[in-house]
Amino acid sequence: MGRAFEYRRAAKEKRWDKMSKVFPKLAKSITFAAKEGGTDPAMNARLRVAIQNAKAENMPKDNIEAAIKRASGKDADEMSELTYEGKGPHGVLVVVECATDNSTRTVANVKSYFNKAGGGIVPTGSLEFMFSRKAVFEFNKPEGLDVEELELELIDAGLEEIVEDEDNMVYAYADYTNFGTLSQAFEDKGVEIEKATLQRIATSPVEYSEEEMAEIEKMLDKIEDDDDVQAVYTNIT
Repeated sequence: MGRAFEYRRAAKEKRWDKMSKVFPKLAKSITFAAKEGGTDPAMNARLRVAIQNAKAENMPKDNIEAAIKRASGKDADEMSELTYEGKGPHGVLVVVECATDNSTRTVANVKSYFNKAGGGIVPTGSLEFMFSRKAVFEFNKPEGLDVEELELELIDAGLEEIVEDEDNMVYAYADYTNFGTLSQAFEDKGVEIEKATLQRIATSPVEYSEEEMAEIEKMLDKIEDDDDVQAVYTNIT
C-alpha cells in the first residue's frame, strides 16, 4: 500500500490526536450506531465497535452510556449523517462525513471551507467512483499468531487483505458491507480489535508537491476541526 497507506495512517493519527475533539466525535459515532441498530451492543455490531473505539481512546464509561442514551432521546430525530464531496486546491478530491443536529449549519460551514480555499462542493455521488468503501480493522499482533493463516480463515467472512507493519500492528481490509460479518469473525477467533472503522480509500491516489500539500493541509485542518465533521478522506498519495 506504500505511501498511500502511511499517509492515511498519519492523517488519521493527527486528527484523533486532538483530544478536545475526540470525545464529541466518538460520542456521535456511538449515538448514530445505537440509533441505527438499537442500543444493545450484543445485537448491534456497529455499536459494539463504536464503544470499543471509544474505550481505546480512554473515553469515560459515563460518556459512553450518555451517548447511547441520547439515541433514544427526544433530540435523536433531529440528528442526521451527511456526506459532502468537493474539490480543493490543486484539484484534490475530498469526501467529508458529518454527524449533525443542524444540517443548515453544517453544509454552510463545509461549503465555506472549500470556497475559501479556492475549491467547491460538487454534487453528491460525483466522486463515488474515485473511492472504495472499506471496513478497516486494526489490532496488535498477538504472540504466536500466524497472520497468513488468519487471512485464509477469514476469507469467507469477507476479508480482502491483511497488512502487517514493523510495529506488529495488523490492518485488515474488507468491503464495507462485510463490516458486521468480519467483526463477528474476529470476535469468534479471539482477536481483540483495537479500532474498527469504515473508510473511503482512493482508487487512483495523486501525489502532490510539498508546496501544494501546504495549501491542501490548510483547508483539511479547517474541515477536520469542525465539530460536525466525523471523517475526511482524500485522494492524496
